[in-house]
Amino acid sequence: RDSGVRRVAMVTGDRESAAARVAREIECPEFVAGCLPERKVGFVEQVRRDRYRVAFVGDGVNDAPALAAADTGIAMGAAGSDVAIHSAKIALMNNDLRRLPFLVKLSRRTRAVVLQNIGVGMVFIVGGVLLSGIGYLNPVVAALIHNLGSLVVVFNSGRLIRDGEELE
Repeated sequence: RDSGVRRVAMVTGDRESAAARVAREIECPEFVAGCLPERKVGFVEQVRRDRYRVAFVGDGVNDAPALAAADTGIAMGAAGSDVAIHSAKIALMNNDLRRLPFLVKLSRRTRAVVLQNIGVGMVFIVGGVLLSGIGYLNPVVAALIHNLGSLVVVFNSGRLIRDGEELE
């Protein structure tokens, strides 16, 4: 919730009593227990009809259909169910739910960097074409400037590499 997620719900195949206890422990305001795979998919579809973007987190065969139905499926524990991993868009290497806020933050930063890179690339390309068109740049200098733009994009993206090291 601190990272801007508006709705958090736990949808599980476990018994009501176990689900209620876990929901209390993790401070999850909404839970649905005793769900078979089709009910999980129904929950995802209902939340999407309510105009939410859905990220579904799961780790087993029973979660695979809901992982595929969600806008973003996140499979926990890459050593888990192959069906869940292949149904998800993201596969995390462990089962630590505390990593999910980091995943949200990293996804948002990555999107921002991609948009910055598109902007930088457009400036270099349009600028190079315009300056070449008016005769200010010869083709060799334009090619060098284009390569410089590529380096700016690579180094800008490199800023993301060290994100998450504090989690170790």
